[in-house]
Amino acid sequence: MTDTRPARSGQQAPAARTGLALAVIVTGVLITAVDTTIVVLALPEIQRSLRIGLTSVVWVIIGYLLVITILATQVGRLGDMFGRVRMYRTGFIIFIVGSALCALAWDEGSIIAFRLVQGIGGALVTANSGAVIADTFPPERRGRAYGFNSIGWSLGAVIGIVLGGVIVTFISWRWIFWINVPIGIGAYLVALRVLHDTGQRRRHRIDWAGMVTLGLGLSGVLWAMTRLATASVDLTLLGYLVGGLALLVVFVLIERAQPEPMLNLSLFSIPTMTPSLLAAMFQAIGNFAVLFLVIMYLQGARGLRPIDASLLLVPGYVVGGVVGPLVGRLSDRIGPVLPATVGLAIQALAFAIYAQAGLTTPLWLIVVASVVNGFGTGAFFPANTSAVMKASPPEVFGVASGMLRTFSNVGMVFSFAVAFLVAAHSIAKGLAFAIFVGTTRLHGPYASAFAQGLHAAFYSAMGLVAIAAVLSAVRGRRGFITGR
Repeated sequence: MTDTRPARSGQQAPAARTGLALAVIVTGVLITAVDTTIVVLALPEIQRSLRIGLTSVVWVIIGYLLVITILATQVGRLGDMFGRVRMYRTGFIIFIVGSALCALAWDEGSIIAFRLVQGIGGALVTANSGAVIADTFPPERRGRAYGFNSIGWSLGAVIGIVLGGVIVTFISWRWIFWINVPIGIGAYLVALRVLHDTGQRRRHRIDWAGMVTLGLGLSGVLWAMTRLATASVDLTLLGYLVGGLALLVVFVLIERAQPEPMLNLSLFSIPTMTPSLLAAMFQAIGNFAVLFLVIMYLQGARGLRPIDASLLLVPGYVVGGVVGPLVGRLSDRIGPVLPATVGLAIQALAFAIYAQAGLTTPLWLIVVASVVNGFGTGAFFPANTSAVMKASPPEVFGVASGMLRTFSNVGMVFSFAVAFLVAAHSIAKGLAFAIFVGTTRLHGPYASAFAQGLHAAFYSAMGLVAIAAVLSAVRGRRGFITGR
């Protein structure tokens, strides 16, 4: 079942062709990264334009992330079975179609459904990009290729912030989706010429039962948590919460019995693996919603235009992109534990700075907090990834990488729900969601309550990242510097 065209092998191809191949791969990662940040800036406009319910608007973001979380490990197996490049190209097509449909959305149900389609494409692209690099480049050139791939993700986040600010301010929120179409088509056409399957096909089983129980379980818990921000506890809400938790328990039982589970629970027997994966999850829970909180502060409490708010955050993303490769090399020399733990401590400091923001705070303080947060994030991710891969046996590198991505994605999905719940304690339930999606103007006591809610959310994020830092440090208790 292998592709027998030897001239197509990335390892034998000329430098120009592998350069184009890398450009296509980085473009795929970049546009999926753009869509994790660009939509945040557009949420208020999407809500007003489509008249989306306040409890539902956050699912424009959560739904996209949830699909990627559920499918991440499984679409990688599809690549092993049917060709990684084939699945990668398929991901491009689905992502382009999903983007066009999102741009044409007419109501609440359509925009959420089309974002799920977009998430399927994003999962196929991101899950197979690393394997496509391994198939295309010889071992001595893969490290450089992975470095460019990482830069693509950081650059995508920056572009998402800036481009989102420009588009929402001067054009229309629909263009945050339309812009993916020509870029995606161009990259797909180049991929047809320069990316070709050369790897061996492998037979796998798709964990359908695991995907269904995890998806329904996470959806139930998330729906209950977001609903709690605007409503009181009732039997329906409790039913979703209890039902979701029960399905997550069933998911764990299924995974223990599956021959090829979504999550290989046997990896938890490796001493440093469990704290590394949990550190990734708690870091994501604390960190991912911070962008949303800061944008809402700048647009809601301070009245900035989306473009002005977004530009204040660019320095932090740039710093994160620069620090990441440097810390990655440092981790190779001294071990991953110390850089990862210090990175998390720096992030906690950034959240403490954000928590000082009030209605008259100088905006340069927000820039400082963004830069500090970017430095901490840039230090944590490569070091923690290195820790996971060092702890993993070579024969399950792909499984370990998928586990890390899944735990991080689960954290990102829950980050919004946790932030809303904490902030809602300081804001009247009827106003909490309206304020945080920018649909209620802030003045007088509302503005003060909003600031208090922000402070509570940032302090909770600080606590979650502190838990991640403890987990990161504990994994190195037998050798703190080496992480072994």
